[in-house]
Amino acid sequence: MNIAHDLIVLAPELILAIGSMAALMVGAWQGDKATRLVSILMAALMVIAGAAVCVGVPATAFHGAFVVDAFSGFTKVLILGSAALCIVMAQNFFVKEKMVRFEMPILIGLATLGMLAMVSASNFLALYLGLELQSLALYVLAAFQRDNTRSTEAGLKYFVLGALSSGTMLYGISLIYGFTGTTDFSGVAQVIAQSGTGIGLIFGLVFLISGLVFKISAVPFHMWAPDVYEGSPTPVTAFFTTAAKVAALALTIRAVMIPFAHAVDEYRQIIVVVSVLSMWLGAVAAIGQQNIKRLMAYSSIGHMGYALLGLAAGTQEGVRGMLIYIAFYAVTNIGAFVCIQAMRRHGEAVENISDLAGLARTRPGYAFAFAALMWSLAGLPPVAGIVAKIYVFLAAMHAGLIIPAVLGVLASCVGAYYYLRIAKVIYFDEPAKPLDAGLGGRGMGTILTLSTAFTLLLLVVPWVLVGPAAAAAQALLP
Repeated sequence: MNIAHDLIVLAPELILAIGSMAALMVGAWQGDKATRLVSILMAALMVIAGAAVCVGVPATAFHGAFVVDAFSGFTKVLILGSAALCIVMAQNFFVKEKMVRFEMPILIGLATLGMLAMVSASNFLALYLGLELQSLALYVLAAFQRDNTRSTEAGLKYFVLGALSSGTMLYGISLIYGFTGTTDFSGVAQVIAQSGTGIGLIFGLVFLISGLVFKISAVPFHMWAPDVYEGSPTPVTAFFTTAAKVAALALTIRAVMIPFAHAVDEYRQIIVVVSVLSMWLGAVAAIGQQNIKRLMAYSSIGHMGYALLGLAAGTQEGVRGMLIYIAFYAVTNIGAFVCIQAMRRHGEAVENISDLAGLARTRPGYAFAFAALMWSLAGLPPVAGIVAKIYVFLAAMHAGLIIPAVLGVLASCVGAYYYLRIAKVIYFDEPAKPLDAGLGGRGMGTILTLSTAFTLLLLVVPWVLVGPAAAAAQALLP
């Protein structure tokens, strides 16, 4: 093993790790008055690490346990970009809440470090180490407003259920190791190709997928999402639904499709059921929600169901569809949560959908962006959502999954109701008391503008996303 070579391969992760430790020292020395400096430093580290990802070349490290390829590069850029924007959101949010803490951007940085390790893992032990580094930081972030009962409850629920899911996954990994004699993804694939999948490996696969399904909040392990999304600080919720979702889906793709490449029929049955149930629960359960963050939690569950259709396909086309979908989802949601974070009246945060009534009459630009983002999440033409859904539905149909694809289209039609309800409240309801002016700080308008522009223009220039996603899918499944 060439240590120097391995460290070069890990350059983005090392930049983030060393930078996070340096930022921690700055915060410990200067206290909370250094929060703005630490936030700028951590956001800059995300940009530098992203540049390192972009200039990296395909390679492996630590005897193949860590892989750098176009697939990991695509997802890492999404993760780092989302994390940097969430740091900007957090800085503005906690200034408004008069609860500035320098630990927040550092925790986001450490969680992001775990995510980068996850998406490059090619060994179940490396996968688990990255996953736990991410999870421990996320538990703290969920409960960061420790004087807020809802935030404390969110952190506790997330911790207890997250620990259960991690144990479930670890048990599945131990079964896989016990029946194959290896923790390398390629080694497991080789054993399955030679000997097939016995009942022991099937059990291991089920437990592994159960743990992964929890991380993406898909049915039947979705129960934590509404409470955690509602109780967590808004920029933390944005982080959960963007960077964390991208990392979890990328991990699921690599941890299922590579070691079980010769067991597509076995895992497809599980994924199809999870996908269909998630699409429909997300579509139906969100209809009665009045709190917009809870609605976005059920929206997230539904969108994970649509994305999983690509995994169920088990093909390169399916991976491409999933990557396009998670990119659309991350960019659209970062804009949506900027809008949600800007929902303040007399300096206090408000979260009910009814608080948006008549917004178009008082703040037309903000209202248009909010409505456009909701329209995109609904998957209606001519915005980004329809592009992403077309790719995953086509991948599923080409793999013979006609019925799940049709059920997905029907669920999308049902789910469009609650997105359009928000647009209706914004444009047609009698005005409520006006929300505070502004989006909550510098940089927020830029984030919202870029997210909305992406939403509106993707159908015109789809090659911006489709080309990189196809290259990433080809790198994973040549």
